[in-house]
Amino acid sequence: KLWLKSLVQDPSIYFAGGSCIMAASLGELAVIAHKFITAPQTSSSSFCNVIKLGTFCRTVVWPCLPPLMMYQYIRAKDEDMYATEVLYFKSGSKDSKAFYDTSRLNGSGHWRLQQDLETIRAAANAE
Repeated sequence: KLWLKSLVQDPSIYFAGGSCIMAASLGELAVIAHKFITAPQTSSSSFCNVIKLGTFCRTVVWPCLPPLMMYQYIRAKDEDMYATEVLYFKSGSKDSKAFYDTSRLNGSGHWRLQQDLETIRAAANAE
């Protein structure tokens, strides 16, 4: 018990071993989080509620996520294409391939990607 008493009374230990104190507090937080998650399973009725919630998530929430993700992807893609069309229209150019070249593979036809790829190509082939 003498080493414990000196540990508590010597403040330099707290500064030198601050990571030990922080690790201990993180461990306590992990224990509290685990108790918070497992507490609803203490009685049989709350255990049934956990099963019902899991079933609801599996049958209602998860099937809704892929369509929502596709919707967000399509919306972002459509917004990007709209911005490209506006830029093409306001530029007064007649060369649409300069803004989006559909013949390039894997979506690298966007004007910004073309510019970036050209910059990389010039840097890689520099003498």
